[in-house]
Amino acid sequence: MKKKILILILLVSIAVLFFAFDLDRFFTLEYLKNSRQEFQTFYDQNPFWTISSFFLIYVFVVGINLPGATVLGLAGGALFGFTVGVLIISFASTIGATMACFFSRYLFRDYVQRKFGDRLDKVNQGIEKEGAFYLFTMRLIPAIPFVVINLVMGLTPMRLGTFYWVSQLGMLPGTMVYVNAGKELGQINSLAGIVQPGVLISFVLLGLFPLAVKKIVGLVKKRRSV
Repeated sequence: MKKKILILILLVSIAVLFFAFDLDRFFTLEYLKNSRQEFQTFYDQNPFWTISSFFLIYVFVVGINLPGATVLGLAGGALFGFTVGVLIISFASTIGATMACFFSRYLFRDYVQRKFGDRLDKVNQGIEKEGAFYLFTMRLIPAIPFVVINLVMGLTPMRLGTFYWVSQLGMLPGTMVYVNAGKELGQINSLAGIVQPGVLISFVLLGLFPLAVKKIVGLVKKRRSV
């Protein structure tokens, strides 16, 4: 019990300090765009420390539900490129999500129950009916915000190990789309760059991805019910 209280105090303190010192200003596209050259230089000279630091920051931001995960996803693509960016963000986001699920289950259960209790019955029914596939579809279709999924799933009986690997697979396509968009945005040096084919395709993918996935999942569910 004492350990839970200490961890809870630590997490709340971190969140308070984050906003008290206005640290969220570092998680904006404007700041990252203006600082990209400095980040790139540091990455070229210190690849291990850059990747490690970025990975830990991403896990930390997602794990305690701080704002900035989307911007970091785009920044990862701009800084590391597609392949390395996907590897870093895929694992970091899943580990962070699992941490958030763990905290929800063991530290913030009462708060999450009060705030999202109306959604819990539906989620439990979905898990009972479809098992891990229900979480997989939620990860693919952004109908429920990423943070809410992490918190609500903490109140379900799903094992954390299952939550991890299903989230790892389910979030991978979306991660690839966002990292690719970040990679293309990172190459824009002028307004003319916005109309480059790679950038336009990335924006189209960002818009069409949720619709395409929803359609595919609907077809899969229809086949499963036959």
